[in-house]
Parts: sequence; C-alpha cells; structure tokens
Amino acid sequence: MGEIANRIPLIDEQAPAFKAVTTMGEISFPDDYEGKWVILFSHPADFTPVCTTEFMTFASMHEDFKKRNCELIGLSIDGLFSHIAWARTIKEKIEWKNMKNVEIKFPIIEDIKMDVAKKYGMLQPGASDTQAVRAVFIIDPKGKIQTILHYPMSNGRNMDEIMRLLIALQTSAKHGVATPANWQPSDDVIIPPPGSCGLAQERVEKSGDDYYCLDWFLCFKKSPK
Repeated sequence: MGEIANRIPLIDEQAPAFKAVTTMGEISFPDDYEGKWVILFSHPADFTPVCTTEFMTFASMHEDFKKRNCELIGLSIDGLFSHIAWARTIKEKIEWKNMKNVEIKFPIIEDIKMDVAKKYGMLQPGASDTQAVRAVFIIDPKGKIQTILHYPMSNGRNMDEIMRLLIALQTSAKHGVATPANWQPSDDVIIPPPGSCGLAQERVEKSGDDYYCLDWFLCFKKSPK
C-alpha cells in the first residue's frame, strides 16, 4: 500500500475511518461510535505541559460530554506505554485549578506510525515534522466532520468553547436553526432566511410572538428546549 496522504478532511466530508490501539483497548472508527457525536483531538506529545492541563480539563468534563451523546478520543504520536505512564502521572501527581486525582477514562490513540495523524492532516511541517499539531475535529453521528480547529503549540484550548460549540451544532442539526455570534444555550436562535421576495415580505409582516425580525433576512426565535 502507498503512503497515507497528509490531507486535512473538509467540513461535511465523511471522517476518515481507522482502527487503532488505545489506552482503552482497540477501537474501530466510526463503527464503534455509530449514532454518537465524537470529539477527536490531538496533542504533540505526552508529558508536555500545555497538553497536560488540557487533558485534565477534558477528563474533568468527560461525563458532561457523555451526557450530550458525545465521546472523546485523544491522539498523539507516542506509544501506548508512554500514554499509560503519562495518564498515571496526571492521576497520581498533578493538581491544578482544584483538579486532582484526575483519571483519563477516554481512549488515547497510539499513533507511532502516524497513520491516523496523516489521515486527518495533523502533520504540519511548519509547526513540527514529528509531532501532531493540536487539532480538534467534531464529528456528527453520521460520521461527518462538522468542525475543524487548529491551535499552535504554545496556547491551550478552551474546553468550555468546545462544549458550547458542540451544543450549538446539536441544536442546529436537531432544529434546523443557526446560532448567532457569542451564542449561549439559552439565547435566541436564527431561523433560516426566506427564499423569495414574497416570503421575505410575509416573514416580516407576520413576525410577533413566535419570532421577531431585525430585517427580512435576520429573524430570531426562542432557543428550542
């Protein structure tokens, strides 16, 4: 077989399939995650300071993600034993921001051969030739990529924003709406704009209790429960 291309998949494309050894046993993606949202995220290496704080934060929020039908999968170009040693160090020795005895219960992929990293375009020579960049992919229950985020080596990810974005994506997918800038789960949502002049006029004229319009193309309604 030829070398796996290092190409970043695009939004709404099918997420590349893979089988991998992880700290939670072997996984097969997407088969093992059918019907679930997935956050696949990478880090440059084990025992790195920024990523340690990120993994602790993700682990502390793991149950909250699971309640939203979302599973976490971590990855780095390190071996399984290194992952295990790092996870044990986090649990046994690291205390940060009132987090201690943090157990990482989501799988961390062993990717020494960089097979998964290449499928997801995580190798970016400008950042590093030998480490995966800090990427986040949010994948919907149909296995399609809905979000791609990349972060530099120096700056940690905001897990509250990733959670907020997950909720926004789920709200849009379920109710056919969009979310405005700085949207929070209780905020009003945007309804799709009308597709004709007649519908545009009707939309504005009928705005009231169910929805309200700032103009024909920008109408809001209460956030669905």
